[in-house]
Amino acid sequence: MILHSTPLPKTGAPATRALNEFGITSLEQLTGYSEEEILSLHGMGPKAFGILKAALEERGLAFKRY
Repeated sequence: MILHSTPLPKTGAPATRALNEFGITSLEQLTGYSEEEILSLHGMGPKAFGILKAALEERGLAFKRY
C-alpha cells in the first residue's frame, strides 16, 4: 500500500511551528485531528486554519469528525 504525503501549504511561522511540534507535516496527517484540536494549538490563528481547511477541501479531505 502506498501512502501519499501532501506537504502542508505555506502558513505563518507560528502556525507552522505549532503543527511541527505535534509532528504534523502533511495534509493527510491533519485528517487525524478535529478542527477544535487544530484551532487549540498555540500559534494557530484563523487565517492559517482557513488555509489548511481550504487545502484539505481541494483534495477531498477533511478534519476528523467525532
